[in-house]
Amino acid sequence: MKRDNVIEISNINKWFSLHHNYSLKDAFVNLFKRQKRDKSQFLALSNVAFSIKKGEAVGLVGVNGSGKSTLLKCISGVIKPDTGKVLVKGKIAGLIEVGAGFHPDLTGRENIFLNGAILGMSKEEINDKFDKIMEFSEIPQFIDTEVRFYSSGMFLRLAFSVAIHSDPDVFLIDEILAVGDAKFRAKCLERIKLLSKQGKTMVIVSHAEQQIRELCTRAIWLNKGKIEKDGQANEVLDAMNKFTGLVKK
Repeated sequence: MKRDNVIEISNINKWFSLHHNYSLKDAFVNLFKRQKRDKSQFLALSNVAFSIKKGEAVGLVGVNGSGKSTLLKCISGVIKPDTGKVLVKGKIAGLIEVGAGFHPDLTGRENIFLNGAILGMSKEEINDKFDKIMEFSEIPQFIDTEVRFYSSGMFLRLAFSVAIHSDPDVFLIDEILAVGDAKFRAKCLERIKLLSKQGKTMVIVSHAEQQIRELCTRAIWLNKGKIEKDGQANEVLDAMNKFTGLVKK
C-alpha cells in the first residue's frame, strides 16, 4: 500500500446467488469442479479499483442496486470479495446498518461496552468516555433498558455516539443518517464535519445528494457494479444526474 493511502481496492468482484436451493452436496461438488457461474448468480461488483488517501471524504453514489452498500461492506470486512484485494490501514468504525453490533437482550449500557470492544476500545477507554457517549446519544433515561425496545432513531443515537468516540481512522457510513429526528441528524453531520477537519477518512453512502455535496470533496459513481465516474463530488453528481435524466441534457 502506498504511504499516503488508507484504502486500496484492487479489481474486486463480488457475486451473489439469486437462488438458495442448492444442497450442501451440490456446493461441495461445484467447488471442486470450478464450474462456470450460472445465470442464477448476480455480479454486484465488477473489477472495481480505486484508492483513498488519508483525510479524504469520499461519497459512493448511484441508484439502488448499483453496488454501493456491497462495496462499503467489502471495505469494512463484513463481506469478502470473490476476487481482488481490499487493503485498509488503521482503525475502522462502520455505521452500515442501524443496530448492527448490538445485542437485543442487553441494555444500552451493556451494548456500549460490547460495541466499543468490537470497535477496538479497551474497557478502560470505554469507562473514560462513557459519560460523553451517553451525553451525545441524548438517551440517558433509556441506557439501562434492553435495546430490543429501542426505536431505529434510538439505535442511531447510541451507535453513532459509540462509533465517533472510538476515535477511528476510517469512518464508514451507509444511509444511517436517513433515520432519526432532524435535530439529531444535524448534530451528527456537524460531528462528521469536525472529524473530517481533524483528518479522519470518510466513506459515505447516501441518496441525499446535498449531504454528499456538503460533506464530500470526492465522489465515486457506481453503475451496475462498475465505476462510471470518479472525481470531484459536484462534477460526478452533475454527470450522474444528467445520465439518469434528473437534469436536462
